[in-house]
Amino acid sequence: MQRTLSIVKPDGVRKQIIGKVVSMFEEKGIRVAGIKMLSLTKDKAMGFYRVHKDRPFFGSLTTFMSSGPVVVMVLEGEDVINKVRTIMGATDPKKADKGTIRNMFASDIEQNIVHGSDSPESAATEIPYFFSEMEISGS
Repeated sequence: MQRTLSIVKPDGVRKQIIGKVVSMFEEKGIRVAGIKMLSLTKDKAMGFYRVHKDRPFFGSLTTFMSSGPVVVMVLEGEDVINKVRTIMGATDPKKADKGTIRNMFASDIEQNIVHGSDSPESAATEIPYFFSEMEISGS
């Protein structure tokens, strides 16, 4: 059993599609093991995205991620990292496959509705950024 972190970003919360995003994961047999809504400060967003600190989009990304509430989730299942990334679609919604979250709901490459860990290593770092073991069901 594998775990990953997913975030419904501020644009997804504003568009009121939290339930649709969660349903798309659950319909593929992915279990929500932890979920909560919170607001990131600019510093917390910068800490979470520190791996991108030298990239040109770091400032605008962290400003966007601190612009409104987000929903963070721990998702669980077999090969869940790959499954979640497939359901989310390509980072650029113009390149995302039809029927994926980003294809259906995202407006651009940065405001693209969802985040998902890209590897077991990043999931192992990202999950505890937002969740204690006590907040994850089945732990």
